[in-house]
Amino acid sequence: MAESPFKISIPDALLDRLCQKLALTTLPDELEGAGWEYGVPLADVKRLVARWSNGYDWRHHEAQLNKLPQFTRPISVDGHGTLTIHYIHQRSAVPGAIPLLFVHGWPGSFLEARKIVPLLSEKSEDHPSFHVVVLGLPGYGFSEGPSTKGFDMPQYAEVGVKLMLALGYDEFVTQGGDWGFAITRTIAQLYGGKHSKAWHTNFLILGTPPADRSATELTAKEQEGLARNEVFHQRGSGYSREQSTQPQTLGYALADSPVGLLAWIYEKLVNWTDAYPWNDDEVLTWISIFWFSRAGPAASLRIYFEAGNRNLGKAYTPTSPPAIPLGVSYFPKELLVFPKSWTRKIGNIVFEHDHDSGGHFAAYEKPNELVDDLRQMFGKKGPAFGVVSGKSGYAAERSSL
Repeated sequence: MAESPFKISIPDALLDRLCQKLALTTLPDELEGAGWEYGVPLADVKRLVARWSNGYDWRHHEAQLNKLPQFTRPISVDGHGTLTIHYIHQRSAVPGAIPLLFVHGWPGSFLEARKIVPLLSEKSEDHPSFHVVVLGLPGYGFSEGPSTKGFDMPQYAEVGVKLMLALGYDEFVTQGGDWGFAITRTIAQLYGGKHSKAWHTNFLILGTPPADRSATELTAKEQEGLARNEVFHQRGSGYSREQSTQPQTLGYALADSPVGLLAWIYEKLVNWTDAYPWNDDEVLTWISIFWFSRAGPAASLRIYFEAGNRNLGKAYTPTSPPAIPLGVSYFPKELLVFPKSWTRKIGNIVFEHDHDSGGHFAAYEKPNELVDDLRQMFGKKGPAFGVVSGKSGYAAERSSL
């Protein structure tokens, strides 16, 4: 279980090969005036490919990412051997800081947390501080991918918990969105009380809405959310059906074509955020991590087959919700927005905050807002204060509080 410091160092040969592939790109035609109606506009892809080919400096962004405290560690997973897991581990200067495990989703990576790591670990007398661990999911970024079938939610949860225990955190809290919601929820179910003491999410999903639901009793805002859900199911969820049923087929395109990978993920970065002002280098760094990933881009898709296709409903609507405290941050442009009277059945919700803007990638889009919610939830006046034994997370106690 030895920990090894890690620095990203993509070989020059792989950078040269990327440039060669970009030079051989064949782009499709486009209907006049298509805009985003048919998918990613041709003009956007041409601009991004030109930048990726000439002007984008991976070495600069690699050096910026390497400012994060990164490590790898072998983690044994029952029935699946031992995987080398990549993670960020930022200890706070506050001895009693709260250990927090952050879990990303798709199409994300450890990169999603780069903005919140320094904020969460910040030393202060006014709010709690956290020892932050950012798990690179198996098959994503620089974590080794599973090589056997059946790597499901319990296995991802096992990796996260074993990592925290190996780092000396016998008790901890979690935060996650997208698949990070499902994984931290599984951690709360399987390890809640003993190791996982509370969880927070910015993404709630229902496999099956409650039988007693009634649209006539919902507010106008909640009805608007359900209408948006329907549009997403009709116009935006095709990616999930393909990745849940035939991930290997799609994997050939993403592994062989950097432009195919770019278009597949760029579509989500734009459509799933709330008018976030992406600059081209941000997008290309996000995509490059997938392109240069240890397991290759196809590996990140298989979670949809193993977990999403097999037991989506069971995973999100169990008969016995986790008992440990749950906090929720609601962002209006999340992919799916359900009435609170439905989602409150998911767990023991003790903290809720509605935000005026923000989309799917909360940690990246709205880092300050997400961090403020965590500080409120685990702060002295918060409903989850002191859930981790002896960990208040404050730099100093003040009698005025």
